Amino acid sequence: MNLSFSSEILLSALFIFGLRVTDQSLDTLRVLFIMRGRKGVAWVLGFFQALVFVTAISTVLSNIDNPANLIGYAAGFATGGVVGMWIEEKLAVGYSHIRIISSRLGAAITEKLRGEGFAVTEMSARGKDGMVTLINCSVLRKHTHRVEKLVHEVDESAFITTEDVRPLARGFWRA
Repeated sequence: MNLSFSSEILLSALFIFGLRVTDQSLDTLRVLFIMRGRKGVAWVLGFFQALVFVTAISTVLSNIDNPANLIGYAAGFATGGVVGMWIEEKLAVGYSHIRIISSRLGAAITEKLRGEGFAVTEMSARGKDGMVTLINCSVLRKHTHRVEKLVHEVDESAFITTEDVRPLARGFWRA
């Protein structure tokens, strides 16, 4: 293995690193769009991800004795997944179902959320320590943090969970 690190070798490794960050970011986004049923977007991302991957792997294989290329490839792979997740979080594509449990302020939370235009379903439930209010609220993912903030303005001790959902039909969605 060649252990000298000339500027040409380092630039090659950086190029491979950049390709792999791009490739893995696109791949991460593609998988997340597949999970959300967005076929067209997933196809486009997959097309470009494959082009970038072939370029990256052929660059590595053309000089397999260069350890900097291998390090650039591995580091780009690891970094790209995280970058893809970060991008997807910022895009906030899709829908979230938020479940809120409040032991004493459920009606006030419901009123606050409805006052802000969110569709809310409220029901009584029995928790570990007695009766609670169980509140269901389905929103665009980009509104998830807003709902959480509104809930905590009313009841800091409310228990909140969220999960990604794919709506089937009808209902009220705040646009």
